[in-house]
Amino acid sequence: MGREAPQQTPPSPQQQQQQVSFTVEQLVAVNPYNPDILPDLESYVNEQVSSQTYSLDANLCLLRLYQFEPERMSTQIVARILVKALMAMPAPDFSLCLFLIPERVQMEEQFKTLIVLSHYLETGRFSQFWDEASKNRHILEAVPGFEQAVQAYAVHVLSLTYQKVPRSVLAEAINLEGISLDKFLEHHVANSGWVLEKGHGKGQLIVLPRNEFNHPELKKSTDGGIPLDHVARIFPILG
Repeated sequence: MGREAPQQTPPSPQQQQQQVSFTVEQLVAVNPYNPDILPDLESYVNEQVSSQTYSLDANLCLLRLYQFEPERMSTQIVARILVKALMAMPAPDFSLCLFLIPERVQMEEQFKTLIVLSHYLETGRFSQFWDEASKNRHILEAVPGFEQAVQAYAVHVLSLTYQKVPRSVLAEAINLEGISLDKFLEHHVANSGWVLEKGHGKGQLIVLPRNEFNHPELKKSTDGGIPLDHVARIFPILG
């Protein structure tokens, strides 16, 4: 009797994800204009949603293929790509993706909504963003992690503007209040260097870490000045 072949351990979900990612990247690199890879790229969009990962290159490749094969376009997949692109802000991914989507498709209600949401985020109108988002949960809740990604972007914008941000302003920007806001603050105090000034209620101030934008004096230019010897050489010419 021959030996039994050793039983192979099936790959873990993480290994499977790595294999899928690698395969899709290969497909995009080798066959970026081959419509046969459309189903793989669509599956990969859904994989990005379920695993909370992101590949702009693969998604742009899919949108380009849709331009050549418009009858095969899935508006559900396109919507998910745009939501994932919104989650990547402040990167300009949303505009890059929108450029590849036909105008007739952009005029559909769900895409008009996403365009409005992107405008609110780009202009820092977070209160209006959350109001509009609450009316369109069916679009956004299909992509896990959306709310957290927007909250991270809102914090990024505030950190470029404020040295100290009022609690009420932060609460409006990230759409949290009460215990949820307290937990959010505790997390950032422990992990992001935030400091809470004494005080309670909406008037409490949160001190944000210093950076070159909220503390301009931290930005020192090494090449912005004109050396004195250059000035000395210019004066005779001007005279």
